[in-house]
Amino acid sequence: MISFLASHYFQIGTVILFGVGFMTLLLNNNLIRKIIGLNIMDTSIFLFFITIGYTGGREAPIINGAFKGIDAYVTPIPTGLMLTGIVVAVSTTAFALALTILFYERFGTIDLSEVMDSRGD
Repeated sequence: MISFLASHYFQIGTVILFGVGFMTLLLNNNLIRKIIGLNIMDTSIFLFFITIGYTGGREAPIINGAFKGIDAYVTPIPTGLMLTGIVVAVSTTAFALALTILFYERFGTIDLSEVMDSRGD
């Protein structure tokens, strides 16, 4: 068990980071803090996939000169997928912040508990 933890500490760290983001999302009523929690979760997922896709001792798939064989290069697909995910995460964050501004203009607060209490009256 100890050897597993020692050899997979990056993945364990990303799972802990995901938990921090998830708890931030659940425990806060402030919309900005919820968006920050989502961003922490996004980042932890990107880090998790990057750590899993890492292969030591291999080069980037940029061929300068002679081709060294398939086993000499890192697969570029995980990196490309993570770059796409980052673009989607930034777009989603911008959209969520724009909706938060509209929410504030309509209700005068970004605290969800205040809005739910005022709607119950």
